[in-house]
Amino acid sequence: MAGGKEPIEVKFRLFDGTDIGPSKYDPATTVSALKDFILARWPQDKEITPKTVNDLKLINGGKILENNRTLAESRVTIGEVPGGVITMHVVVRPPQVDKNREKQLGNSAKQNRCGCTIL
Repeated sequence: MAGGKEPIEVKFRLFDGTDIGPSKYDPATTVSALKDFILARWPQDKEITPKTVNDLKLINGGKILENNRTLAESRVTIGEVPGGVITMHVVVRPPQVDKNREKQLGNSAKQNRCGCTIL
């Protein structure tokens, strides 16, 4: 990459093997901006759908990319073909369980227990 200014071509591999892209990005593009791009183009027919960029993790070369880092800072150049497309894997974080809701469900389950004893 001469001077680090040429666009970087990236495609995003989803958990089921489908791809978003490839598209070209400026090396100064942040990982957070890439996640925004993914959210905007997320296939509507998927059962699992992220709500925010915090629901997504991008993995490149076995490393989880940080939101505040740029694409140039996050590149793993080992095994990369010059002029080739970089494949980043997208992992959707499972939805967070609301602790208050979980506690309420736990309490109601205790109240509905059977009082039978087997001797």
